Amino acid sequence: MVPESELCSFFHGLADAADRIALAHFRSDIDFERKQDLSPVTIADRAIEQELRRLISARFPEHGILGEETGSTPGDRYTWYIDPIDGTKSFISGMPLFGTLIALADERNGAVIAGMIDMPALAERWYGTRDGTTFNDLPARVSRAVNLEDAQIYTSSPDFFSPEDWARYDALSRKAMFRRFGGDCYQYGLLASGHCDLVVECSLKSFDFMALVPVIEGAGGMICDWEGQPLTRHSDGRVIAAANETLLLQALAILKQ
Repeated sequence: MVPESELCSFFHGLADAADRIALAHFRSDIDFERKQDLSPVTIADRAIEQELRRLISARFPEHGILGEETGSTPGDRYTWYIDPIDGTKSFISGMPLFGTLIALADERNGAVIAGMIDMPALAERWYGTRDGTTFNDLPARVSRAVNLEDAQIYTSSPDFFSPEDWARYDALSRKAMFRRFGGDCYQYGLLASGHCDLVVECSLKSFDFMALVPVIEGAGGMICDWEGQPLTRHSDGRVIAAANETLLLQALAILKQ
C-alpha cells in the first residue's frame, strides 16, 4: 500500500470530487427513480460513483470496488467501498444531512484500513484509520458517557426495523437520556466527535457501514453487529456504535433479549 499521508490525500481528493458533483445538483430540480428495493436514486448518485470509480481505477487498477449503484468489480487484495450519497431521501428533499462514504479494506484479514464520512453541504468531513480520526483535519474523540441513562442515542428511522428489532431498539432507547431520529451517516460522525453516545441501526449494506468502522474506532469508540461481532462485508446489517465498551455492553444486553 501507499504511505498513510498519500492515502489520506487520495481520500480527500475523492471526497472533493464527490462534493463538486453533489453540490451541483443539491436543491435543484432533480429527478429520481425508484430502484428495485423502492429506495430512490438520482443522477448525482450515479455520477459520483462513476467518478470515484474512475479515480480509484486510475490510481489503483488492481483494487476491487464495491459501490451501491453499479455493484462489484473484483480486485486482488484490496477493495474500496463506496456509497455515493448516503441519505438520498435527505438529498432530494433539500436536507443537508446526506454524505458520501468511502472505505478501503484489506480482504485478506477483513481489516478496514481507512474510512471517510464526507458531508458536502455542511463542509464537514471525518477521516479515520487505526492511528486516529480527524474532523476537518483536527483530532476527533468520542464522549466519556458510560451510563445508559446518561446516553444520547440515535437511529435514522423506525422504518428500517422489523417489528421484532424495533421492539428491542425501543426498549433500549427508552432507557437512554433521550433518543433522536434522522441523520444517516452523519450521526456516526457526531458520535466520533463526542456529540452523541450510541447509534443503533438495521438494514445497512456493506457500503453503508465499512467506512464507519475506522472513523468510530479511530476516535476511541466501538462498532459491531448486534451480536457483538466485528463488522464484515457479510454482516447482516444490524449495526451498533458506542462511545466505549461499557456503553456497548449495556446496549447489547438489551438488544439480545
